[in-house]
Amino acid sequence: MVAWNDYKEMARDRGALALELFVVESTPAGAAEEVKANLPAHLDYQRQMELEGVLVMAGPLSDASGSEMNGAGMILYRADSMEGARTIAENDPMHASGARSFTLRKWLVNEGSLSIHVGLSTGKAILS
Repeated sequence: MVAWNDYKEMARDRGALALELFVVESTPAGAAEEVKANLPAHLDYQRQMELEGVLVMAGPLSDASGSEMNGAGMILYRADSMEGARTIAENDPMHASGARSFTLRKWLVNEGSLSIHVGLSTGKAILS
């Protein structure tokens, strides 16, 4: 095994992006009613994190077959440290209330592409 920071430096040295993000996998821990009750506060929190530049992306995950919604979700945060990311995740009303639990890991984004189409007259953006 290679130490995380050593690998990150190796990735940078070879010209990879080496953008460190934090991945939260959020799963239901309580009754469905508890999750539903916390949804408005959770969405408000996500919106605030987006406005602050902390939230990168978030959304639900399917089951392994890809055909069912099982209640799990993934959230990507920008943070200075694992502890900072943990605090952000803990402050999410879904997690703070106990309606959902989460796991947290670092993710090093090295390769890929991202396209954004912006309609100048419509003001609409399409991410692909």
